[in-house]
Amino acid sequence: MRVERFEDLVAWQKARSVARDIYLLTRKRDFGHDFGLINQMQRAAVSVMANLAEGFDREGSVEFHRFVVVSRASCSELKSHLYVALDVGYISEEEFLALSERIDELTRKVGALRRSLKARSNKD
Repeated sequence: MRVERFEDLVAWQKARSVARDIYLLTRKRDFGHDFGLINQMQRAAVSVMANLAEGFDREGSVEFHRFVVVSRASCSELKSHLYVALDVGYISEEEFLALSERIDELTRKVGALRRSLKARSNKD
């Protein structure tokens, strides 16, 4: 399948799904009024998909690569925030493991995209 729009990127599709689930998770009453953590988690999740979208429409694969690197870093940031939510009791171990696994899968997809772009830019 040819990727013609950022919405065609499997990594973006997975990031969108994770972002939705982060928003739903942080709406739970267990997060209470911890607006700082809620904000950080939501912003990191949105950053993953937004950087993929923005980078896709930049000029050339080198520029796109830079945005993909930022996107991958946001995956790590999001997972780190997820640990905080677990450690303070906002989410269960089961919720943590399920979402952590999805974030790891997303990180792998973004990493594969990064490697593909890097290989393409080395050919140019």
